[in-house]
Amino acid sequence: MEIDFKNVPKHYASRTHEKMTEVLMDPNGVGPAIHYYMIRGGVDQKNTTVWEPGTISGEYIKTYGHYHIGDLSENYTIAYGEGVALLQKLAENSDGEMTTDVVAEFKAIPVTTGDKIFMPAKFGHLLANTGSTYFVTIDDSPVDFEDRDPASFPGHADYSLVKEMQGFAYYVVEHNGKAALKRNPRYKNILKEDLGGLEVII
Repeated sequence: MEIDFKNVPKHYASRTHEKMTEVLMDPNGVGPAIHYYMIRGGVDQKNTTVWEPGTISGEYIKTYGHYHIGDLSENYTIAYGEGVALLQKLAENSDGEMTTDVVAEFKAIPVTTGDKIFMPAKFGHLLANTGSTYFVTIDDSPVDFEDRDPASFPGHADYSLVKEMQGFAYYVVEHNGKAALKRNPRYKNILKEDLGGLEVII
């Protein structure tokens, strides 16, 4: 067996609290130094992500969230723990460009160990850890190790729209000891939504 080890130092990546403040419900909230950890193997070896448990000003620890560039879908398997996946597709203007503040379709999907989730092309997505333990997923997203900053954000994904709106259309928050949703007021409209049975709080 011949294995090329040159990309091994690029496999590990993490999201710091400093970076995550860009998309938190409360950017001034106190959180862990690292919110989640990734071992990036790409389509062949898969990618493994591990979330810390806990909340920041009531919001569960989550991934940054992103939209895929091009016609790219993705498959996730929940390896351990429990969480909520958020998927949203932005409305498009007459030129086919995504708007930032109008959501064509939003879905919240509670998940637990063994569940599988399909992330369709054009749907932005993030996952939040709503349990009391680590939350672990495995996905088949491609990885370009020639990225300018491969340990930060992979080249197949667009994070700028999420940053501009300080997160998705809803935040996943703790309410009466369980997961609920809180609307992000920066979005003007959500045309279609499936909240997965989660309560919406004011």
